[in-house]
This record gives sequence, structure tokens and C-alpha cells, in this order.
Amino acid sequence: MKRKGIAALFMLLILVPAMLFAQAKPIVLRLAETHPKGYPTTLGDEEFARLVKERSNGRIIIEVYPGSQLGQEKAVIEQVQFGAIDITRVSISPVASFVPKLNAFQMPYLYRNSEHMWKVLKGDIGKELLASLEPFGFIGLGWFEAGARSFYTTKKAVRTPADLKGLKIRVQESELMMGLVSAFGAVPTPMPYGEVYSSLQTGVIDGAENNPPSYYSASHYEVAKYYTLDEHTMVPEIIIGSKISLGRLSKADLDLIKQAAFDAIDFQRNEWAKYEQLSMDKVKAAGCTIIPIADKTEWMKMVEPMYAKQPKEIQELVAKIRAVK
Repeated sequence: MKRKGIAALFMLLILVPAMLFAQAKPIVLRLAETHPKGYPTTLGDEEFARLVKERSNGRIIIEVYPGSQLGQEKAVIEQVQFGAIDITRVSISPVASFVPKLNAFQMPYLYRNSEHMWKVLKGDIGKELLASLEPFGFIGLGWFEAGARSFYTTKKAVRTPADLKGLKIRVQESELMMGLVSAFGAVPTPMPYGEVYSSLQTGVIDGAENNPPSYYSASHYEVAKYYTLDEHTMVPEIIIGSKISLGRLSKADLDLIKQAAFDAIDFQRNEWAKYEQLSMDKVKAAGCTIIPIADKTEWMKMVEPMYAKQPKEIQELVAKIRAVK
């Protein structure tokens, strides 16, 4: 009997630490990022992860996978929806194919300036839009800065909308962005981001459109030397989580993650501003032709019909956005 008691005590001494260790094992979440390490959105992801780890006392770890290690945007979004990937940072354009209401944020020349956009995103409209993702299998966590998107071309400088006529322009896999390019008379050519450089180089496409940091960091400036600052859209980045995987967390932990994503915004915006200036300096030094567009009236008129074609829901949301002071 005594031996049995000693054996039981021995087993207890082994099992209790093991149980405590199991309980202390952190929750590990994977975050997929398209851009490379050191890019402003990746730095924002890392700040978001740092805040989550710090505020959870190491109970929740977010591992950031930059450089499309987990796949291209559209495939990653699908995996997030199915719970195979926990979190991703992507442009809202491909997400809008799952959540059409997000198309409102992609409308051309929607915002007066960057500060107007951030009042919208940080305010009630932005919060409502994040909440609207849940029926589609996503949990909206936050927004990041992505600057203004402009056209760049391989063969000639684009100084007016007429110069775009007939050019094959790469767009994101989004019906609205295809419509925008068509409105200028160009031929929209949707393709994954990772295929753009080779397509510009080989003449599959005549140009693309993106912000200065992407133009520089993806080396598109090497093969498309003309950059027209028409700034047709300011499309924010979005951080989305899987409703399946994040749905397993407690409300307190999910709230912690959401707040950390919100609190990482200003850090990421600051990194974006620095990198945007660096990018412009680098592409100018590389001999690229930068074409500023001081008066965008002609550009704005050509895309205005797009607004009338939008569903009532989008038109009403656009009106609310424009009313924000």
C-alpha cells in the first residue's frame, strides 16, 4: 500500500508540471503578408504582433510571414475564410470580391485628402465596415495606410487620360478597378501582384497602377520608367482575421487583438510616410520620368459616370463618406 502511495505521488509530480506547461503553451496565429520584410505594411504587421504579445503577456503570439510566403493575396484571403490562415494584411480590392460593400472605399477621387480618409476609417463608418465582414467569414481587425495609386507605363509618358487609350494596364483582381481603367480608355488586365514585373518586362502589359512604395520596392520602376501622379484612388489596406480560427478565442482576447490592430495604425502611417519619400527619391535617382498632374479635373470627369452605376448601397455609403468633415 505504501509503495502504491509513493508511486501515485511520483506520477502526480510528473503530471502536474506537464499539465501546467500545456496550459501555459501560447496561442500562435499566422499572419500572411504580400510585401517584403522592411516594407511599411510589414513593419505595421510586426508592430501589431508586438503589441499583442506585450498586452497578452506572451499568451498570444502572431507570427508574420512576409514576401508572399503563404501565397498571393486572393489565395490567402480564401484560406483565411476557411481558417487555414489566421490573419492577413491585404488591399481591400480583392476582399471586395467577397464583401461588395468595400467597393465604396475604392471609388476614384473619393477623398479630399489623406486626413479625410483617416477620419472616415477611424470613425463610425470604418468601424461599421469592419463589422460588416463577419457574415462572409472574416473578422475585420483594422486599417493601414497605402497612399495614393497612380499609373506607370513602359513605352510612353501619360500626361492626359487620352494617353492611356488602348494600353494594357494591370489591375488588381477587382471588377471595380477594371471598370476604372476602362473609364480611361485603357484595357484592364487583372493578374497577381507577383507576375507584374515579368509582364511589364516582356510586354504582356504596357503598364500598371500602384503607390510609390510598391512601384519602388517591387522594382517595377526598372521596367516601367514613366510614373504619372494622377492619384486616382486612395485605397486603404485592411487587416482581416479568420472567423473560424479567431472565433475560438475569448471575447477578451479578441478585443485585445482588435485594439492592438487599431493602435498600430499611427506607427504604420509614420513608416509609410518615410518610405514613400524614400521611394520617390530612389526612382528619380534611377532616371524615371515623374509626371505630376496639378489639375485633375479632366481625370475626375472621366470616372464620374462610375458613381451612377454603383448599387444604391454604395451610393449611400459614398454620400456618408463625402459628408465627413
